[in-house]
Amino acid sequence: MLSISVNLGLPRVPNLVTSLPGPRAQAIIERDRAVTSPSYTRDYPLVVARGEGCMVEDVDGNVFLDMTAGIAVTNTGHAHPEVVAAIQAQSAQLLHMSGTDFYYEPMVELAEKLAVRAPFPQGAKVFFTNSGAESNEGAIKLARYYTKRSHIVAFLGAFHGRTYGAMSLTGSKAVQRANFGPFVPGVTHIPYGTHASLDYLEKQLFPTILPPEEIAAIVVEAIQGEGGYIVPESGFLPRIRDICDRYGILMVVDEVQSGMGRTGRLFAIEHWGVMPDIITTAKGIASGLPLGAILSRPELMTWPPGAHATTFGGNPVACVAGIATLRLLEDGLITNASQMGELLQAGLTQLHQRFPRLSLPRGKGLMVAVDLLDEEGNLDRHMRDRIIQEAFLRGLLLLGCGKAAIRFCPPLIIDSNQIQIGLDILADILGS
Repeated sequence: MLSISVNLGLPRVPNLVTSLPGPRAQAIIERDRAVTSPSYTRDYPLVVARGEGCMVEDVDGNVFLDMTAGIAVTNTGHAHPEVVAAIQAQSAQLLHMSGTDFYYEPMVELAEKLAVRAPFPQGAKVFFTNSGAESNEGAIKLARYYTKRSHIVAFLGAFHGRTYGAMSLTGSKAVQRANFGPFVPGVTHIPYGTHASLDYLEKQLFPTILPPEEIAAIVVEAIQGEGGYIVPESGFLPRIRDICDRYGILMVVDEVQSGMGRTGRLFAIEHWGVMPDIITTAKGIASGLPLGAILSRPELMTWPPGAHATTFGGNPVACVAGIATLRLLEDGLITNASQMGELLQAGLTQLHQRFPRLSLPRGKGLMVAVDLLDEEGNLDRHMRDRIIQEAFLRGLLLLGCGKAAIRFCPPLIIDSNQIQIGLDILADILGS
């Protein structure tokens, strides 16, 4: 087994040496403001210079404990030496040749490794993309092509991306859709995660406005990400599988945020023993390089040459990073995610007992969230936002999700001491 430890040049604890943001960070933020799109969302003024393991250093020399992993991307930690070595070696040999038109071994090797690990009985076919949104775009096309049907069921609270097809599935925040219509037609949204929602689908929508024989796919996150790290009710995902089987609908599981070991399994859907028809993934698949994938049961991926393609998806450098990432995940990081996730949830449960305005935690592995509540028990977004800002000022990087949740999605390389540091900083804020 490979060690999950990385010899860091950075300290393994937060170390703030200037006020935040520091002078160099302020100057770069001003430059950024003049030339970049205002659509970028920046929760706090962090200007990163380098990262190692679970730590990042800003341009002024301040060191932070990162519990965001670049939005659940750097699963093996920042700049893991084995991933970096693979990237360096491949970069010196071949940067690009486009797997759409030619062949090269890293693309084949990564596809082979994903195919044997996919939760399908007879392996998988793989189409490589550049991002989660692109993976979901392709999954829509594949589902419609294979079934010859047009309608798709998605869920309120879902986030599948911001390109047009993916945005049409997304039901997370109004700002992500406002003034961009019309959207891709044929998408119906229902509430996520409950049997009442599936009752509504079967008893109300199917007999009236949504004939199941015209539905190509039900697209669902195994654990909802942007929507609040929501774990569905017991039996919800198996019931979707049953509905799909009865009506010839494809079950498409979006594992862009929940996949690649984050929940203590390679794919979160494995916690429920459910076999989907198509899986979409990205984020943690290549430890920070742009790469995504569509995995389908082999008999579904029947589209002909030219029906779907990409210039950069499956780039050789990204693929070798993916190969190294899979090896590290299976050599200890998936197990560590499970163990550290249990420790994190236990610590957050103790904080809830001390500070009732912090909800009980939810999630699996290192995909964990808590809500912030006001004194009447209602969701308190303003308190959530204040805590995230205060955490940054104390050297802890956090992100929000849902209506009033803080999400914890650190690199899977995190250790128990770093978990405790994060909990201590949160406790200090809540007690202040």
